Amino acid sequence: MSALNLRLPNSIHRHIKEMAQKDGVLINSFINSAVAEKISAINTDEYISKRAQRSKKGAFKKVLNNVKSRKALSEDRL
Repeated sequence: MSALNLRLPNSIHRHIKEMAQKDGVLINSFINSAVAEKISAINTDEYISKRAQRSKKGAFKKVLNNVKSRKALSEDRL
């Protein structure tokens, strides 16, 4: 495991401390989790972008054409 010195504005540090306490975890664990979530979000965005570049509009429409038409469920209506 690596150590990292991190300088944060006092306001952000205060928010992290409060949120970690609410979560019942140490500040270090809270920050580890937050960084892991951010990495996951960035990786997911990159993955979806790469997949979208390989997509074929015609193939997508072909799949949608196979979906049966039906009325929306009551909970799906606005």
